[in-house]
Amino acid sequence: MIVEDIIKNSIADEIGLKKGDKIISINGIKPKDIIEYSFIINDEEINLLVEHEKDELEEIEIEKDLDEDLGIVFTSAVFDNIKRCQNHCIFCFVDQQPKGLRDSLYIKDDDWRLSYIQGTYVTLTNLKEEDWQRIEQFHISPLFVSVHTTNPVLRQKMTRNPKAGLIIEQLKRFKKIKTNIHAQIVLCPSINDGAELERTLEDLLKVKSIIKSVAIVPVGISKFRKEEFKRVDKKVALETIKIVEKYNEKFKKQVIMASDEFFVLAGIEVPNKKYYGDFLQIEDGVGAIRLLKDSFQSSLKKMKKSLKKPTKLTIATAATAAKIFQSFKCEIENKVKNLTFEVIEVENKFFGSEINVAGLITASDIIETIKNQEIEHLLIPSVMLKKTGENYEEIFLDGKSVDDIRKTNKKMKVHIQKDYYSFDEILSLINSL
Repeated sequence: MIVEDIIKNSIADEIGLKKGDKIISINGIKPKDIIEYSFIINDEEINLLVEHEKDELEEIEIEKDLDEDLGIVFTSAVFDNIKRCQNHCIFCFVDQQPKGLRDSLYIKDDDWRLSYIQGTYVTLTNLKEEDWQRIEQFHISPLFVSVHTTNPVLRQKMTRNPKAGLIIEQLKRFKKIKTNIHAQIVLCPSINDGAELERTLEDLLKVKSIIKSVAIVPVGISKFRKEEFKRVDKKVALETIKIVEKYNEKFKKQVIMASDEFFVLAGIEVPNKKYYGDFLQIEDGVGAIRLLKDSFQSSLKKMKKSLKKPTKLTIATAATAAKIFQSFKCEIENKVKNLTFEVIEVENKFFGSEINVAGLITASDIIETIKNQEIEHLLIPSVMLKKTGENYEEIFLDGKSVDDIRKTNKKMKVHIQKDYYSFDEILSLINSL
């Protein structure tokens, strides 16, 4: 348990803990993760065994309120080894990456603890009885589960793991211990779509009391994929949207959601915000366009009527997002005099032109796209950058940095949009120009 940071004026700050210190044990117990740690420190008397610099050990006794936090931020949410993925999914995007990227991009975790803490998806294929007991003991809920299909044979085939066929039994066990589930289905045409998708949703109906949301997303295929794989087209997209509508009626509530890309491929407008409920699966591209469009409309009335001098703001993003921002252009320029609002669509040459989400755009492709262009202010979404916890580093998937982009034009100012699902930051930027 390595200390990453100390919250100011907290107990940890008062007793002199510092970044880099290592917590060896708490009340004689070595917690496996932040979940167990949270339960252990929920006591009035705490005994810490701490290792400082130069292997210096110190035992610290603490008296505190029952539910008072110590104020320690750790380098990782798990203190033992992360549970690695044992699958070899036929659609896995990690396996569709080129060699030479940073090591962390090739790591595949399948850890239920990270699913609970950070919202990452797990397949449940590596769960041991000890894990089940801990999930029940600590009342873990919700978990984000990559279901894909409830057909045991098909799920084994899709994950290339014989343990994957237990999904229905696992969902029933979650129902018994009242662990709620946010499910994900990566839709692969001619494999788990159509009738197979309906079968999966029928099975989820049987445990509907714990199913809080179901996100259906189209399979992503990079140019580095070796095997032939069908992409989601307009016909499949329309069929999937209809199946979602059918089964939401069966669930008698808005539970199942097709991701934004299905509506883009189908050539129809994304639904209103009621369709997405609490936007529980926004990180999976479900509802991002609706959030952005609604945010833009509410921002219009807050924009300045004019800038002091002619100014150009350029947004560089992927194809899908570029179309959305392009639809804002006329309204913005009519609203704000002296502002030119430019949208540049960045073709994904690194992973292949069929990949059109902003999170997979690299610095190399941005540099290639904007070279020889006159850009005054360039806006880049943070989803393109390396994420560390809730923060991001100015590093792209190809290892290049935001500074590499800045070097292409020393007069150009580069801005990072932290919240990609809201227009508020862009509004603030426009009003500050």
